[in-house]
Amino acid sequence: MSTQSDIREFLASRRARITPQQAGLPAYGGNRRVPGLRREEVALLAGVSIDYYVRLERGNLAGASEEVLDAIAGALHLDDAERAHLFDLARAAAKRPARAPRRARGPVPDSVLRVLESMTDSPAFIRNGRLDIVAANRLGRALYAPLYADDTARPVNIARYQFLHPAGRDFFPDWETASNTTVSLLRTEAGRAPHDSGLTGLIGELVTRSEEFRTAWAKHNVRLHHTGSKPFRHPAVGEITLDFDAMELPAQPGLTLTAYSAAPGTPDHDALSLLASWAATENATPAGNPGPVDRQNR
Repeated sequence: MSTQSDIREFLASRRARITPQQAGLPAYGGNRRVPGLRREEVALLAGVSIDYYVRLERGNLAGASEEVLDAIAGALHLDDAERAHLFDLARAAAKRPARAPRRARGPVPDSVLRVLESMTDSPAFIRNGRLDIVAANRLGRALYAPLYADDTARPVNIARYQFLHPAGRDFFPDWETASNTTVSLLRTEAGRAPHDSGLTGLIGELVTRSEEFRTAWAKHNVRLHHTGSKPFRHPAVGEITLDFDAMELPAQPGLTLTAYSAAPGTPDHDALSLLASWAATENATPAGNPGPVDRQNR
């Protein structure tokens, strides 16, 4: 992955989606040769010279100040995730440290695993930025049983299963939404950790083997993923839609704990209870450490 090309394509794609009317500019007549805003219009909105903005969009973000980056973010109507991504790209271009240490060393601490195992009514797991599941409680392993049943790849990786496994589309029934979220999370992580060899290898594999991933990756979409709902089609309990909350672990940089739940009295809560009964019957493995966090991904 080239930081310069990532900057160029990210800024160009954000510029292309905004019309002059949305930016508060007068709509001049005649045919426009480019979709969205022109470079000179972004420069006007950001309060910088046209030549300077052109240099920035060509990938030369290394010397840009925070004030300039904020102005560009405002001109392009970037959301919180996109703004953070722009700053990450600028840090990578300047070869400055990331905004926070992003990698934990070694396995998930026993104290965190005890918390995970104590969540007996909620499927929960811990993932890294590559979307490897590095630890899960009993219900979490039961929910993601199809991924654990695939012995061809370890550690269990959500993106690899989703795009490369034949059953990926069945397990994630709203596959398009789920896959776009996955790509956006990986694109966000690539901005945070451009030199992560494991992440680069995963992205290279997916780009090579999946046309759907390749198409979505080229859109340069990023997102924050803290709460929402997600549908599954589980082989033992059928259709189930669960609410999720994702929390970064401050003491383990780069790791995120995700917990699922369902409102009491709903069919999804009944399905979650059925999943718990199935997990007990199957004797699903408790949290443990499916594999230590890769030391290369500090």
